[in-house]
Amino acid sequence: MSAFPPLLPVILSGGAGTRLWPLSREAHPKQFLPLLGERSLLQSTWLRVQGLNAQAPLLVSNEAHRFMVAEQLREVDCQPAAIVLEPVGRNTAPAIAAAALLALADGEDPLLLVLPSDHVIADDVGFRAAVLAATAAAASGRLITFGVLPSGPETGYGYIRADATADADGVRAVRAFVEKPDRITAEAYLAQGGYYWNSGMFLLRASCFIDELQRLAPTMLAACRQAVASARHDVDFVRLGAQAFADCPADSIDYAVMEKTDRAAVLPIDVGWNDVGSWAALWSVADQDGGGNAHHGDVLARDCRNTLAWADHRLVTLIGLDDVVVVDTADALLVAHRDKVQEVKDIVATLKQAQRPEAGVHRKVYRPWGSYDAVDSGARFQVKRISVKPGAALSLQLHHHRAEHWVVVSGRARVTRGEDLLVLEANQSTYIPVGVKHRLENIGIGPLELIEVQSGDYLGEDDIVRFEDAYGRGNGS
Repeated sequence: MSAFPPLLPVILSGGAGTRLWPLSREAHPKQFLPLLGERSLLQSTWLRVQGLNAQAPLLVSNEAHRFMVAEQLREVDCQPAAIVLEPVGRNTAPAIAAAALLALADGEDPLLLVLPSDHVIADDVGFRAAVLAATAAAASGRLITFGVLPSGPETGYGYIRADATADADGVRAVRAFVEKPDRITAEAYLAQGGYYWNSGMFLLRASCFIDELQRLAPTMLAACRQAVASARHDVDFVRLGAQAFADCPADSIDYAVMEKTDRAAVLPIDVGWNDVGSWAALWSVADQDGGGNAHHGDVLARDCRNTLAWADHRLVTLIGLDDVVVVDTADALLVAHRDKVQEVKDIVATLKQAQRPEAGVHRKVYRPWGSYDAVDSGARFQVKRISVKPGAALSLQLHHHRAEHWVVVSGRARVTRGEDLLVLEANQSTYIPVGVKHRLENIGIGPLELIEVQSGDYLGEDDIVRFEDAYGRGNGS
């Protein structure tokens, strides 16, 4: 039997990923996207730690993403210990505090392996070896962060200055956390040595983190204790107490604890880490051809060098371009010089200010029962392509302002329409009048695909009254 405490992965999945707009948006951010390979970044994060003999993970998520988290974990046969839902974002320190308190409530005092869900690591074996190397120091009460060996004078990351001496496992005391430097300062860090990129990954004993939070940020800890004490368990989710968590001060683990504690230590790692914080960062870790071009989807390029092209749904062609990023989605197109992609966040801010829906949602919207794609709209009408997973059902609902026409393309549907119960197959259709209770269910063995035509004087998603819903959603959500 191991002399060390059990290892509990804590995966943080609260980010919005707007710097990878238009592919990543608030309603479907980058951790849920398969940016490199078939698996999403969230799924890859969990698969990366499976060789560590760890416990089932604890996920901390934005409430709006709860069904995507649950579905993506199910797809990789992961049954999490809990999916903890934050009613509002309060940065990493409160999220980790809530996870630590929940872990201690089970009567254990595990080592928390805290991992953002939206990072890339090329060397999974090397990463697991680093976690094992840091285990003894973390078990003894040190708060371990993983510092990435810099590959260049990066100005987009914070840095950690480490002690020159290391213990037998390579762990070093932290001298200082340093803010994102300018280019000249970053070059000086590399020349001097002993500086590492701050990865945002941690290994720490639950009780030790709580002890330091009590000493350094007692107001935050008190609010988190109340949020956990008033949490509501709802099917697969743990909903933190809304008011208590909203009252919690927002702060990162670095500012709240790591920069102030005398327990901070760093283990340098060189495992191909990247936070995929921009299109330029994704280009740097993606597979490239001999000209430095990284292309995804249906892309045709001629005489191009060092380009990134993402074709989400149609042919994209490039001719005679250098250092350009082209990202094409169903409702938005981004064309940018690779050196300017950090300014994407300013585009998103402008779209938000103009209340443009493209700032936060895709044309294709995911729901716990499947998805819908708003393929066309105009005055008093909207057309959607709806896909319902086998065995899934939409809520029993009605609309006050719109009627709906459903045409089944493939699969087998059971339709509740007022007092009527209908079974529809391919090429069959039905009509749902305004104000009539209705429900759509997939009773086939494959996906149910249908076309929905809405008509009426108001077609907003908030025109919905739910009477029964298997997913615990309220009206207008």
